[in-house]
Amino acid sequence: MFKHILVPTDGSALSLRAAKHAVRFAMVHGARITAFYAAPEYHPNIAGDYMPANFVPLDVFNKQIKKTAGKYLDQIKKMAAVAGVSCSGLYLSDDSPYQAIIKAAKQRKCDLIFMASHGRSGIAGLLIGSETNKVLTHCKLPVLVYR
Repeated sequence: MFKHILVPTDGSALSLRAAKHAVRFAMVHGARITAFYAAPEYHPNIAGDYMPANFVPLDVFNKQIKKTAGKYLDQIKKMAAVAGVSCSGLYLSDDSPYQAIIKAAKQRKCDLIFMASHGRSGIAGLLIGSETNKVLTHCKLPVLVYR
C-alpha cells in the first residue's frame, strides 16, 4: 500500500520512538524511508554597524546544521539498516518546519508521512503550536501520527 515514507525527526526521544515504529511499519509494507530534518534558516543578528559578540558566520552555521542533521538522520538510517529497510536522509532549511516536511514529502514523492506528536494541548498547544497539527491541516498526503 505505502511504498515511500517520510519520517521527520527533531532529534527528541519521542521522534526517535516514532522512527523506530516507522521502520517496523516500512518493513511490514516493503516500503522505503526518507528520514527528514527541518533545519532553521540563517538569520544573522546584525543591525547596521553593530555586530553582537555571539555572531555566527554563515559558513559556521551551515557546518553546525549539517552536523546536527547528520546526527539525527544517521540514527534513523541505522535503525533502518538493522531492519533491512532502505533509507535515505534529507534536510531542508525553513523557519516553518511543517512547510519543510510537506515540501520534502512532495520533493521525494513520498506517499505517507509518519511522524510523532508531542501531544501539547491547552494553552501550551495554542502558544507553541503543533507542527504535526499543521502538517495534518495543510498536507494532502496521508499522515500517520505516533503518540
